[in-house]
Amino acid sequence: MTARERASPGQLSGRCCLITGAAGALGLATVRRFAAEGAKIVAVDRVTPDGGWPSGVIAEVGDGADPEFISDVAARHDGLDTLVTFAALSRGGTTEDTTPETWLEVLQVNVVATALWIGALLPTMRAAGRGAIVTVGSQLAQSGAAGNVSYIASKGAVAALTRAVAVENAARGIRCNCLIPGAIESPLLRQSFARTDDPLTVESKSLARHPAGRFGAPEEVAAAALFLASDESSFTTGALLPVEGGWLAG
Repeated sequence: MTARERASPGQLSGRCCLITGAAGALGLATVRRFAAEGAKIVAVDRVTPDGGWPSGVIAEVGDGADPEFISDVAARHDGLDTLVTFAALSRGGTTEDTTPETWLEVLQVNVVATALWIGALLPTMRAAGRGAIVTVGSQLAQSGAAGNVSYIASKGAVAALTRAVAVENAARGIRCNCLIPGAIESPLLRQSFARTDDPLTVESKSLARHPAGRFGAPEEVAAAALFLASDESSFTTGALLPVEGGWLAG
């Protein structure tokens, strides 16, 4: 990076970005990338990552957002115009063995909480006449897979939610788009392999399914999130952006 590039304002300069699930691999990579692009960061998760955040809050993300918290954040940062929802839960299980309790737990975190966070920020965004919302789906919800039915169904619902929010708010200057990550190298990916009877075989099959020949990196998802959050995607709303090494095309 040249001295001129370091001195130039970032793509998110002056923006305030709230990121849920910010302690996970994808969320943390996005926090760091957004901060490097000049954003004021409000990172939210139930735990604090090693090294901490630029500005973080410990909260049960699955409960949704407290309107007073959102108002306070907006007042302290002179606005709150960007939301990225990485918080998610994966429990595994087939249609037959997934219990009602697991269904409710996964849907609460992955779908209901996502909708509640969006709903909590919309009034602030509408008042400002602008906003960028980035939700997070999964390539599995677009192609189907076995052994993780509640997660896959929930991520399909997130994609549908994204489009509904986009249509409802496009005329108000608020965009809503959905990232579709593939298998991204992270603790969550390793946990999904470990739940199986033969983790090495499952990992090998997953790797072979990606025409790119590798798993993705959290930083690659963060770069896609930056595009959807920035003005570079100003005419993009209701879109599903795959970041999955060709999984859906293969």
